[in-house]
Amino acid sequence: MPSRRDVVHYAIRPHDLALHLFEVVLTVARPDPEGQVLSLPAWIPGSYMIREFARNIVQIRAESEGRKVKLTKLDKHSWRAARCKGQLTITYQVYAWDLSVRAAHLDQTHGFFNGTSVFLQVHGKQQLAHVVDIQPPPGEAYSSWRVATSLPELKARRYRFGTYQAKDYDELIDHPVEMGEYILIDFEAHGVPHEMAITGRIPNLDAERLANDLQRICEHQIAFFEPRSKRAPMQRYVFLTLAVGDGYGGLEHRSSTALICARSDLPVRGQTAITEGYRNFLGLCSHEYFHTWNVKRIKPAVFAPYDLTKENYTSLLWLFEGFTSYYDDLTLVRAGVIDRTTYLGLLAKTLNAVQKGSGRLKQSVAESSFDAWTKYYRQDENAPNAIVSYYQKGSLVALWFDLLIRSQTRGKRSLDDVMRALWRRYGRDFYHDGHGAGVSSVDVEALFDEVTGLRLKSVFDHAVRGTKDLPLAEALASFAIHYQDRPARAAPSLGVRTRREGADCKLASVYEGGAAHHAGLSAGDTLVAIDDLRVTASNLDSLLARYRVGDTVQIHAFRRDELMSFAVSLLPDTSPKISLTILEKPLAATKLRDAWLKAR
Repeated sequence: MPSRRDVVHYAIRPHDLALHLFEVVLTVARPDPEGQVLSLPAWIPGSYMIREFARNIVQIRAESEGRKVKLTKLDKHSWRAARCKGQLTITYQVYAWDLSVRAAHLDQTHGFFNGTSVFLQVHGKQQLAHVVDIQPPPGEAYSSWRVATSLPELKARRYRFGTYQAKDYDELIDHPVEMGEYILIDFEAHGVPHEMAITGRIPNLDAERLANDLQRICEHQIAFFEPRSKRAPMQRYVFLTLAVGDGYGGLEHRSSTALICARSDLPVRGQTAITEGYRNFLGLCSHEYFHTWNVKRIKPAVFAPYDLTKENYTSLLWLFEGFTSYYDDLTLVRAGVIDRTTYLGLLAKTLNAVQKGSGRLKQSVAESSFDAWTKYYRQDENAPNAIVSYYQKGSLVALWFDLLIRSQTRGKRSLDDVMRALWRRYGRDFYHDGHGAGVSSVDVEALFDEVTGLRLKSVFDHAVRGTKDLPLAEALASFAIHYQDRPARAAPSLGVRTRREGADCKLASVYEGGAAHHAGLSAGDTLVAIDDLRVTASNLDSLLARYRVGDTVQIHAFRRDELMSFAVSLLPDTSPKISLTILEKPLAATKLRDAWLKAR
C-alpha cells in the first residue's frame, strides 16, 4: 500500500439517522498549491440522467493545521479550497433519503450509499490510491450492524466496519456499500465466491433455493463468455438487495449490483412453484450480472473513461441495455430455471409492450439511446406516443439478430458468437484497472459482419436505425414457434392508461389514435361521469362494458379545476394480444430452436 501521503483518505459515518445525514471527512495530504479543486459527480454510470448529487451536501467546511480554509463554490457541483501549506481536511454532511439503487439512503434500519453520492473527487489526484474508513453509527442499538460491499478490505475484516481500499477514484465509486442487519447468502460460481446481502424483513425466506438458482444463473453466464476457461472477470461478487413492500430496480457495478425488490418476490420455504415475482427477481439478478461483461467492461467508446460532469451521449444503449435485456431471460431458460413455455410467455409480454405504443414508429433504438438523458429517463405522459424503449425494443432487436444469424448460417453462427467476440476484443483483452478500449457503432457493425460472415447493413438499417416493426413472426416460424396476434376484441375502449388518486380515476396517458385522443381528452384529466354515472378508480371497465364499439358516450371530466364535457365515440380495444406457441414440426426448425434455447 502506498504511503499515506500518496493516498486520498475518506472517513464516512452515519451522523444523524433521524435526519438521514452521513458525515464524510476527506483528507488530502498534499493539496494543489494553487488551490485544491473538489467536485461530486453529476450522474452515476448505468443511470443516464443528470442527478446533481451535490445538491444533497448540507454543510461543508475546510481546514488545514487547525485553521479554517476558505471554500469557493465554482459551479453546482465543484469547490476550490484556498491555498494552504499543510494537510487539507474537508468535512461535509450528505443528506441521504433516496430509497433507490442510484444514490444514498440512511435511517434507523440501514444505511446505503453509492460513492458518486458521497465521495468528493480530488482533482489531479484521481489516479492515486483511495482509502475509506467506513464507521458505524454511534450507540449500542447499532452494535449488530455489519457492512456489505465488494470494495477490497484494507484493515477491515470482511462484513465489518473499518478501512477499505481502491486503486483510484473510479474504482472507489464503483463499489456501493450497505450497512445494517442483513441476511447473508453465499455460494460459489466456477470457483468465484458470490454473496447476496438482503436487508429488510423477510419471513420464511428460502435462502437455499435462492442460492441454488443464483448459482445456476451466474455459472451459465461465466461459461457463456468463457466457454473453455470458465474464468470470471471478478475475484468476488456481491448482490446488495433491499427488500421492501413494493419496489423493483437494479444498478450494475464492476463486482456487485445494488437491487431493490418487493419482499413478496423472494422465495418462501416450502413453496415449490416459481411465482411471477420470484421469476422477475431472478431476471433482474440475471440482467445486472450480465452487465459485469456488457457495459462494465465492454463499453461504448464515450464511456472509456466516463466524464461524470456532464452527459455522455452514445447511440449504443440498444446494445448494452437491450441485448442485456435479451440475455437476462434467455439465461433463465438456458440455465434450467424456467421452462420454454414460460420463456416464450416473457417474449410475448415484451412484444406486446413494444407494439402498444406508437412511439416505436417515430424513434429508432439508436435515437432512443442517444436521447436517453432527455427522454427515456425523463418520461412524461406522452412517452408512449413519442419514444421507444431501447431496453424492450433493443431486446427484440437482439432476438431478430440471433434468429437471423442462426437461420442464415444454418446454426453455425449466432449472436452468442458476436457477444463473445466483443468480450475478447473490447473487454477481456483491453480491460485494465477499470478502463477498456471502448467500442464505436462502426466497430460493432463491422464485428457482426466479421463474426457471422454475413452482410448485415440492411438489418442494421431496419432494426437499429429504422422505425418499422421487426419481422419476428417470420423469423420465429423458422424455429417452429407460432406467432399469433389475436384480432382486437369487440369490447369498447377509450385508449387510455389510468391511475388511481384516492377514489378518483385520472388519465395517466392518452394513446394516439384512441377514442379519448379523438374526443380531446388529455392526460391529467380526472374522469367524473359517463352518461351521468359516476366514474371511480375501480369501475371504469365495468361502465364501458355496457356499451358497444361505435356508441357515443358523454364524458364529464375535470381539467385542473374546470369541469369539461366530451362526446366520445368508442373504438375497439386495439391493444396487441401476441402469443407464442411451440410447434413440433418441421424437424429442421425444431433443431434450430433446440440449439438456440439450449446453447451455452
